[in-house]
Amino acid sequence: MQATPNADHQYGDRAIHQAATEPLEKWPNPSANPYTIHLEHPEFTSICPRSGYPDFGTIVVDYQPDDWVVELKAFKLYINSFRDRRISHETVTNEICDRLWTELTPVGLRVIGDYTRRGGVKTVITVCKGDSQLFVPYTANTL
Repeated sequence: MQATPNADHQYGDRAIHQAATEPLEKWPNPSANPYTIHLEHPEFTSICPRSGYPDFGTIVVDYQPDDWVVELKAFKLYINSFRDRRISHETVTNEICDRLWTELTPVGLRVIGDYTRRGGVKTVITVCKGDSQLFVPYTANTL
């Protein structure tokens, strides 16, 4: 017997699509003190535009907020929106950085795409905007 999908069957797909096309949810920065926020999304996936094979990696975001901080579920859904896109490592890392820079207007921002080794090649893409001296050096995943 075939299962009947319920009304919430595609809730995740809808939420991910909305995250890709609508502004990110953000909150006012709760503090006047300078501080940094470190986010890691270790389940990043996209599709290689050349081979069509899946790419896997970790997206790391460090930023010093000015007026805004990103809501974490919105960030997760936005990163998940790349899962079915044919996009290069370089393009996706720059696209994430550009969007966060535009929508959050932080003091400094660093986005790192630490991609899983493929064909013996390890790729780590780092994109910085604003005051990137705020962040500790990143140690790439060795897998």
